[in-house]
Amino acid sequence: MDDRLERNKRTVKDFYDPMFNQCKPREAIERYAGATYRQHNPHVADGKEAFIAYFEKMAKEYPGKRVHFKKVFAEGDYVILHCHQEWPTDKDRDWAGIDIFRLDDNGKIVEHWDVLQVVPKPSANGNTMF
Repeated sequence: MDDRLERNKRTVKDFYDPMFNQCKPREAIERYAGATYRQHNPHVADGKEAFIAYFEKMAKEYPGKRVHFKKVFAEGDYVILHCHQEWPTDKDRDWAGIDIFRLDDNGKIVEHWDVLQVVPKPSANGNTMF
């Protein structure tokens, strides 16, 4: 089971980097997604082509966007990424995100959930969001 969890974590990170950082969503989805792709982000439709269209548009609108993986967890068929996102249009704000992926038995991504929030400047504690 440990080998499968490590494989799934590696697959998700290997998918996310070209999809987001390198602005190559078609390459990422063709290489790492399963036969179907189900999306729970309300701004992105289900299916591989809808995913590609959405992220190709984002690549044009937000060149230079970056994600940094802070934590990666895996359990069963699920991988969770805790990420720091940088957006060139929001240089004065940082973003914290959680992405949840479900992989099939072949280690391919078939489902995705996410939440994203601005990291507030003032904090009620001395801890970071990362």
